[in-house]
Parts: sequence; structure tokens; C-alpha cells
Amino acid sequence: MDSLSGAGPRRARGRLGEASPGARAAAAPWARFSAWLECVCVVTFDLELGQALEKSSICYLSFPDSHSGCLGDTQFSFRIRQCGGQRSPWHAEDRHYNSGAPVSLQREPAHYFGYVYFRQVKDSSVKRGYFQKSLVLVSRLPFVRLFQALLGLIAPEYFDRLAPCLEAVCSEIDQWPAPTPGQTLKLPVMGVVLQVRIPSRVDKPEYSPPKQCSHESLLPTPVVLASVHELDLFRCFQPVLTHVQTLWELMLLGEPLLVLAPSPAMASDLVLALISCLQPLKFCCDYRPYFTIHDSEFKEFTTRTQAPPNVVLGVTNPFFIKTLQHWPHILRVGEPKMSGDLPKQVKLKKPSRLKTLDTKPGLYTAYSAHLHRDKALLKRLLKGLQKKRPWDTQTASLRRHLLELTHSFIIPLEHYMASLMPLKKSITPWKTPPQIRPFRQDDFLRSLEHAGPQLTCILKGDWLGLYRRFFKSPHFDGWYRQRHREMAHKLEALHLEAICEANIETWMKDKSEVEVVDLVLKLREKLVQAQGHQLPVKEATLQRAQLYIETAIGSLPKDLQAVLCPP
Repeated sequence: MDSLSGAGPRRARGRLGEASPGARAAAAPWARFSAWLECVCVVTFDLELGQALEKSSICYLSFPDSHSGCLGDTQFSFRIRQCGGQRSPWHAEDRHYNSGAPVSLQREPAHYFGYVYFRQVKDSSVKRGYFQKSLVLVSRLPFVRLFQALLGLIAPEYFDRLAPCLEAVCSEIDQWPAPTPGQTLKLPVMGVVLQVRIPSRVDKPEYSPPKQCSHESLLPTPVVLASVHELDLFRCFQPVLTHVQTLWELMLLGEPLLVLAPSPAMASDLVLALISCLQPLKFCCDYRPYFTIHDSEFKEFTTRTQAPPNVVLGVTNPFFIKTLQHWPHILRVGEPKMSGDLPKQVKLKKPSRLKTLDTKPGLYTAYSAHLHRDKALLKRLLKGLQKKRPWDTQTASLRRHLLELTHSFIIPLEHYMASLMPLKKSITPWKTPPQIRPFRQDDFLRSLEHAGPQLTCILKGDWLGLYRRFFKSPHFDGWYRQRHREMAHKLEALHLEAICEANIETWMKDKSEVEVVDLVLKLREKLVQAQGHQLPVKEATLQRAQLYIETAIGSLPKDLQAVLCPP
């Protein structure tokens, strides 16, 4: 069916993500390219090859399903699991980037994102009668807006000029600065400069888009992208505006959801929009913006021998409705049509009304939302349509609503979690730091009466029931593990600071050699953690800890010094 070729670092040859040590060494000149992309793929429809490359998921995911009927140029995205499990973090920038990036935008260790630009036009010189080719950017970064913009520049030129253009673009990307959280970067490519700001975990929930720099430069005036990752939510949610809160709850609870849309572009954008509903909370379940029956995980996701997996699938083939009719939630959307001033809305329907052959648009679910619908939001969006308010304004309003909803839900959890942290005064330098107290669900639920989401959210409903279901979801487990890990690191940092503020010479006076050596080893371990950006400590504290290590070693006999500091 397809033929596949790649450009970029030589480590992209063979099975994606399985580079040999020799290949890694050879990839050194492409280090900057690798900070942004894994590789660039060209996928061509080849009638003679048939199923010759059926094992390559990228090939099948790079072409719209035959049911889509996409003519002209189409952009969409997909996400695939890496062969052979997680990669080792050999790229030096991985840990540095992830330590500063929001959790929802961190590099994924076991998945790739594919960003596709597909062209299908009539061509009498081709046996099939159509020119069909895709240009695919493969990356671990979920920067859908940036890579779509990049493809919009590269792909049309590539389809006309082919390989030389692609090689030049890869060389340009290899000159880009690394994606550093919190920085505004200028990224030159093909005579255009893209100006982007890489989000940081310390950003306020809403910040102004990057402004064009005023100082003179030899580079052309930059094209400013307001975001590297945010989609136009209002456009994506047009047909489901009346069910946005129900869908938000399904995402929060990690429920399995099948999204059937007329095209890969609609399917992938809607899935990515649904995933983004939970920001700043990290989406901890699996999701596939575009999925086909040829995918290597098709059997895994469609089996009936166990409960449906916690995954959101975007598809275009109606066959999935028959295959996955046992799934608890199926969303089918049609082509966007306006009904009066409001985009035609899908209706909420019971799963029993699901017809496998002629299913009409609708949200097929037996789920009853815990929270009441925000009628004021719908009224505001409808009024905006009537007044022809710009869509970016409508999107901002919708995004703000979802952000406030997620914050209102998470803040009580954050406050309760913070109360489990030991007091600073209980941390003493020469004793093991106290433990973080366990999370007790009943205690938390009792605290909601005085410190619940009603303090920050006007929506009424069964908040307690929503929290109880949330406790059983992968997102609670993911959130709790992350927060517990951060608190444990904070505890270690406070303990290190307490040690560095104490008088080590006074402590060593009545201590045995074993105890001094034990202190040296523990301080070294904390230094390694801190230097790996895992402990939030100041540079002055690190320097003082190193001085303490040298002082402690200097107090030991020469033979022990030689063991602790080998030549």
C-alpha cells in the first residue's frame, strides 16, 4: 500500500526508537534536530506494493481512511506506541526540558506524535489517477500548533521540489535553539521566522501571546504563533458545545471514549481538544487522535474478553461502531453545519439506540453528569455567535471556563495534600526526615464541607460523587504519584538545607568513623539528586553541602579518605 522514506538523524533508520550505541554517536551532529524531531517521513501510496509494508503503523496512519474521501490538502495528527517500551533518556535535553515544562507538555518516554500533511489531487500520469503523498513529522513533543504551522510551510514546497528542499529544511532545524521552557525562540525555516514561546510549569494559567521583538535583526519579521500546542477549542467543540461538561467529566474519570468523525482532521483535533480539557492536569490515560483497523494495537483495543481500556480513540471508519459497540461511550459527529446561529448540536442518546450500520451523530452513553450544565456559558457563546465575535475570543472564553472548572476541582485536593506535609520545624539535620502522612479519602471528603469546590465554582451538583469516582480513575493515581514525588523531593531539599545550616564540626566531635562515612554518602546522594534537577535547592546550599563533604572526609584516617576519594 505505502512506501516510506525518512530524513533527519541517522538514528531514525530501522525500527523507530531503537538506535544502537554506534548510531547514537553518529547522531551527534543532529543533536539540535533531535531536540525537536525524531525524524521526517515521506509516505507515498504505491499500488504495486500492496500490503508489503503492513507492519509499519506510520504508513497506515499517514493516509486518510478510504471512508474519508479527502481531496486536496489535509492536516491531522496521530500518536503511536514506541516499539520495545520506553527509550533510555540518552538525549541530554530530555530531563532538562521535562523539569521545566508543564506536566501536560512533557516529552513522552514511550510514545511518538506524528504530524501529517496529506495531499491528494487528480493526476492522469499515475495509474490510480491520483497523486497521493504524505509528509510526516515525528516527534516526542505535543506541539501540534507549531508542527502544523511548520508543515504548512514545508509540505507544499516539498511536493513541488522534492528531496533537496527537505534536506535543506532538516539542516535549518538542526540550527534551532533547544526548546527551553519559559523562553521565546525565533525559528528560521525556508525564509520565514517562526516566533514561539515554550510554556513553562511556572506560567500563570493565562498569559499574553509572545510579542514581536522590537530590536533590529537581519532576520525577516517573525510570524508569531500565539501557542505551540493550543487548538481552536471553539471550532473543535462546535457540534458538542451543549455536552462539553459531560465530556469534561468523562475525560476527568478516564472513561473509554470512541470519537467517530468524517475526516482524520476532525477526529484528531476533537480528541486533542478533549485531552486538553483537563489542563493543567496531566492526561494519564492512553489516547490516539487518529486510529485505523491496520494499527498493530487494533486487537488489543477491540477485545471483548476484558473491560474496554482507558483510551480515547479518534476514527473515521464506521466499522469501529460495530466492533466497539460494547464500549460505554461513543461520540459520532458529522460535517459541521449551522442550525440558525448555533452549530448543529449532537444529541445525548442511550447506547441501546446505537445502530451499527446507520448510526446518526450523537453522544451515545448511559452516563449521567454529576454537575449541572453551565447555561450561562452556552448563552455567552451563542451571543458571541450572533454578534459575530471572533472565534479566538470564543475559544478564550471556553478555555477559561474549562480551566476554572479543572482548578475548582483540583484546588481542594491540592490543599488537602499540602496538609499531609510534615511541618518544617519537625525536620532536624541529623535525623531521617519525617514521612508524608497517607492520603485518607474519607478525611478529604469531610473537608469539602468547608473547603470544597463551591468556594471557587458556581456550578451545583454532586461534587462528592464525582470525587468518589475520580479516586478510582487513572488520573487520581497519576496526580497523587506526581504530587507525592514532588513533596518527597521538597522534604529531601529541606533536610539538606537543615544539615547545611547546622555546625558539622560540632556534630562530628563524638561520632564514630562509620557515622561520618554514612553522612558523606548521604550528602553525595542528595547532591546527585539536586544536580539532576530533582531537588529544589539553591546553588549556595549545594556549595555548602560540597564543603561539608570535604570537611567530613578530611576528618577521617588516610585509608578511608583514599576509599572515598580514589585517585
